[in-house]
Amino acid sequence: MTEPRTQGHAALTGAAKKQARNGKSHATIYDIAKVAGVNPSTVSRALSKPERVSAKTRKLIEDAAAQLDYQVNPFARALPTGRTNTFGLIVADITNPTFFDIIRGAETTATLRDYTLLLAESAESPVTELTAARRMMATADGLILASPRMDDDDIRALAKDKPVVVINREVDGVPCVIPDVGKGISEAVRSLAGNGHKKLAFVAGPPRSWMSARRWEGVQAACDWSKLEAVRLESSKPTVDGGRQVAREVRASGATAVLTYNDLLAIGLMQELQAAGMVVPDQISIVGFDDIFGADFTTPPLTTVRSPLGECGAGATARLLDLLSGRGEPAGTLRVETELVLRGSSGRLLPLH
Repeated sequence: MTEPRTQGHAALTGAAKKQARNGKSHATIYDIAKVAGVNPSTVSRALSKPERVSAKTRKLIEDAAAQLDYQVNPFARALPTGRTNTFGLIVADITNPTFFDIIRGAETTATLRDYTLLLAESAESPVTELTAARRMMATADGLILASPRMDDDDIRALAKDKPVVVINREVDGVPCVIPDVGKGISEAVRSLAGNGHKKLAFVAGPPRSWMSARRWEGVQAACDWSKLEAVRLESSKPTVDGGRQVAREVRASGATAVLTYNDLLAIGLMQELQAAGMVVPDQISIVGFDDIFGADFTTPPLTTVRSPLGECGAGATARLLDLLSGRGEPAGTLRVETELVLRGSSGRLLPLH
């Protein structure tokens, strides 16, 4: 092991730091070597394989690096290892609060595992999504797709290149993390049936949404069990404005209860029906899905089926990083339970006078 040529170094002032860097904006291993009094190759070993350097030398190098504000370049570090310690997360719509907790859960887990998260959105476009995925895969170690819109074959092709984990969708041969909608939807439908409702409308999400189809299947099964008539209505987009636009179809359907694909649709629908003079929940009950931040800010507060979105983000990240470390399962689905959160937008149906 190489020992330092000098026994120590003095603390550097700001001017000295700049001089040590020879006018460059970022310190290099050569700057560290000069300050610590060791060879550049020793600095390289201390930063990449610290166990190969003595504790005394390592301490000198660490102190010099700290004084020079040295930052590790992940792409430079990737040259010998092939790893950047970064991974990509692509969401369908960055403005949709549904993804906030997914992002936070992923970021928290990434930080604990010394990884950096790179974020992109598809704007609900499978073409944009695939383009973003390919760009990220060029530099990132792996990829998480949250509510992807691209074809299964495209996702499997990406997974052949580098590890991929999917949230909110099942893809054969790819590890997935999904909310199990059965429990939450069953609780919602039983609650509505107990309040005297006989007909329920489901306002669907985007046509390419795998999860929207699963939620409709869950509604049909639960309504069949509870003897409720179920009707499916299409939305123009899974947003507050999309909820407003579907209000006429909801009224025309004759349904006295509504379960929407997400909370944003439910909020827009409630606003539009109230503006038209309908009383929630006396004349119509509205139930959303996901329990996003702000779901209880409405008047009345929104009843919703809670999805553990933070748990999905954290779980998907853990699965991805386990795959990167050689410990994870290359396929299979992790399911997390949903549950009904009762608030004021659903209740007993009152007879009209």
